[in-house]
Parts: sequence; C-alpha cells; structure tokens
Amino acid sequence: MLRSITRQVLVSVVRHRWYCTATDGEQRIANILKVKFPGASEISVNDISGGCGAMYEVNIVAEEFQGKRTVMQHRMVNEALAEEVKQMHGIRINTQPTQAEGKADS
Repeated sequence: MLRSITRQVLVSVVRHRWYCTATDGEQRIANILKVKFPGASEISVNDISGGCGAMYEVNIVAEEFQGKRTVMQHRMVNEALAEEVKQMHGIRINTQPTQAEGKADS
C-alpha cells in the first residue's frame, strides 16, 4: 500500500514543473504576443515539455479575436509566432475573444 502511494506521488512530481519563474522561451513568446495583441486581457504561456522548450501551451483572451472563428484566431497566433514555431515540436493554442462589458456568463 505504501509503495503504491509513494509511486503515485513520484509520478505526480515528475509530471509537473515545481518552480514558478517563467523560462526564457515562455517570456519571449509572451512578449511577442503582448506586442501582437495589445488588446489582450489575458496571456499565459506554459512550457509543457518539462522545460526544454519543445512544446508550449498558449492561452489568450483578446479583443482582436472578436467576431472571428476559432480557426482564424489560431491562425493569427500562429502568424504572430511563425519564427518561434519553427523551433518547436508543437504548440497548443487556446483563444477567446474578450467579453463585452455587461454581458453575463451563462
């Protein structure tokens, strides 16, 4: 029983990055996105490759996405990061338009 619990904890530790400072790659990508999407209310970039910079997850909420389909939103992000994407194994993109003032979540 104890061996099973210890193994589960170890697997959990290996899967997560336990430090909170951004890597150079995360910071570089976030800075590019801040310039390309000045109307963004939220930009987060996470290295999901364990810190080696091979794969990133990008989350953006921006007014620039208003009225655009998800495919176009993702294309905009890919175009903004064209040079960086060439160096990556992959990128996971999540986008959302900024919600209009006074519009309640349902």
